[in-house]
Amino acid sequence: MRVWPLVVAVLVAAVLVAIGAGVIAAKAFIDGVPDIPDRQTLMVVNQAPGMTFEDMNGKVLATRGPKHGSAVTLAELPAYVPRAFLAAEDKRFYQHGPVDFQGIARAAWTNWRAGHTVQGGSTLTQQLARTLYLTPKQTIQRKLQESVIAYRLEQEMSKDEVLELYLNRIFFGDNAYGIDAASQTYFGKPASQLDLGQAALLASLPKAPTRLALTNDMDAAVARSHLVLATMHAQGWISAADEQAALAHPPTLAQEAPAEGDFGYVLDMAAAQAVQIAGGQAPDLVVKLTVDSDLQTTAQTVVREAIDSEGKRTNIHQGALVLLAPGGAIRALVGGRDHQLSAFNRATQAQRQPGSSFKPFVYAAALETGIKPTDTRQDAPIRIGLWSPSNYEGGYRGPVTLAVALAHSINTVAVRLANEVGTSKIAEVAHRFGLKSIPDNPQMSIALGAYEVNLLELTSAYQVFQQGGQRSDPYLIDQIATQRGDVIFTHPQSSGAMVYDVNNAGDMVRMMEGVITMGTGTRAAFGRPAAGKTGTTQDWKDAWFVGFTPDWVCGVWVGNDDGDPTRKVTGGQVPAEIWRRMMIAAHQNVPIHDFAWLPAPTPADQTASDIATSDAPPQADARSNFYDGLSNDFGRAADGEQDQADDTPPPGPAEDQAPPPDRYIAPRREREDDGDLTPPPPPPDDSPPPQDENR
Repeated sequence: MRVWPLVVAVLVAAVLVAIGAGVIAAKAFIDGVPDIPDRQTLMVVNQAPGMTFEDMNGKVLATRGPKHGSAVTLAELPAYVPRAFLAAEDKRFYQHGPVDFQGIARAAWTNWRAGHTVQGGSTLTQQLARTLYLTPKQTIQRKLQESVIAYRLEQEMSKDEVLELYLNRIFFGDNAYGIDAASQTYFGKPASQLDLGQAALLASLPKAPTRLALTNDMDAAVARSHLVLATMHAQGWISAADEQAALAHPPTLAQEAPAEGDFGYVLDMAAAQAVQIAGGQAPDLVVKLTVDSDLQTTAQTVVREAIDSEGKRTNIHQGALVLLAPGGAIRALVGGRDHQLSAFNRATQAQRQPGSSFKPFVYAAALETGIKPTDTRQDAPIRIGLWSPSNYEGGYRGPVTLAVALAHSINTVAVRLANEVGTSKIAEVAHRFGLKSIPDNPQMSIALGAYEVNLLELTSAYQVFQQGGQRSDPYLIDQIATQRGDVIFTHPQSSGAMVYDVNNAGDMVRMMEGVITMGTGTRAAFGRPAAGKTGTTQDWKDAWFVGFTPDWVCGVWVGNDDGDPTRKVTGGQVPAEIWRRMMIAAHQNVPIHDFAWLPAPTPADQTASDIATSDAPPQADARSNFYDGLSNDFGRAADGEQDQADDTPPPGPAEDQAPPPDRYIAPRREREDDGDLTPPPPPPDDSPPPQDENR
């Protein structure tokens, strides 16, 4: 008999322990359920970010990511719209609490008789709880959490407020969240203008939004909408005539929004920057860009047409273009021929040797040391260590002014200047102009553009010349705001930073005008004050033209992703033609005028166009036979035992890692000597440039 008290005590203790464990587990479970914030926060809580992009004039260019539309109230909707959703999901919504036990029992009985799940017992409030905080995963724990959140929602809000929040947050397929986004996506109208048939069709989607999305299975969605209409009639919410009218006029989808097309590269770049700028400050953003939509369309068209018309003949498969307004605003940016085929952005992601389009920075460094455009240097054979660079055409001109040397892209003079001022000085100037990828102590091959840059930074660096020595970083995003209109970022207004003397900048502009008026870039001329520079690289793999007027700065690159050589295309050919077409379009309705900041010339000043006597053909010399048949102007090197050079260029740079395009091998054609070429890329150490290879 004495055993029984012990047994009872053990049982009581076990029960107490079990109760305690249950209480602890329940408390831990309840504590894991999130608290319910205010209604305004619930509108955006855990909402995936979406972005609407506008051009500089506020025109909507595209929407990316989830589409949320505008928040709507029940008062703004026709009465049959919310009733359609009640008919589809929870017709007893106003009669039961957060959890409908009668509905659960009915669903269990129906499913048992069918042998599988054919009906759910979740209330509309439970569905909202799942949308806001949980996953669709079917577990007991999730269902319990769903019920707790549903109770908390109905403690904080009225039934009308719960229904309103549901309509604004539920998923409708095709990336549309909320009834207004769904109405805009499928029917091209705001939710306040939905007719009965359209409302019933949208109400049919939340049950299986991905499968029933109107762009995926319209027929299945329409069939379910007929059940919604029948339920609405049975509940007395619409008349038989209303039902028949809706059935007789089935909804049709709005015309599909146009693809991003000409704006794909711009939007990729803007989306990445917007996420970085805004962070987690807002789930739904309106991003206003600096892009002019008309100029962007023109830029993409010009690049595409040039490649389509010249590609087969010249073996060019890709091109890129950047157009900058004063102050650095990007008005147009093209990253390739077709964004849909390749999203790799060749204006910002491709690092390429700029060739002689880098020479203006060599000359800019020289002017800072006191050298003048009218000073002369010898265009004659030069050897620096084991490196013996030559000119594109072969032969030499003898003494020439710096202005003429730049206009005609004479390599020997550029190398002499680099040797005089020092490569570290050139790198320092390049860094000030924004070319951050140039090393601090480059090799002498920097004189001919052997170090890689991208088109955007090179074009921006040229803007320093255009703006009289003032540096402005290029930018694409002007403003970021929420859908409610709250501005969270505005690009700061800045006059830029002076990084180069205005008088030297004026001399550089006049010299670079000579490139277009009488030098390698004459095909870029279009009847306005304009300055620029051509560039062509190893084995004709890359061709550039970058230039500017008082109103615009534009850079162009053409080539191939896999480094396949073009058919001897130079910067003065296809790139200059693209540049010219783009600039003609950009200057429509812009009066012709000169650079307003340009210092007035003194009697001692002379520009490239003033020195006609120096623009003589190359002189023959004793080594002329050595240069006959030279196909390009790469630097030469010889080892210590072999003091001679051959007729073939040294190895080219490593191929870019962009996805290769389909290749077309064009027929051979005669060379057009209107461009310039770069030396091989610098080796990784301080050794001399590599020796030429016999090919």
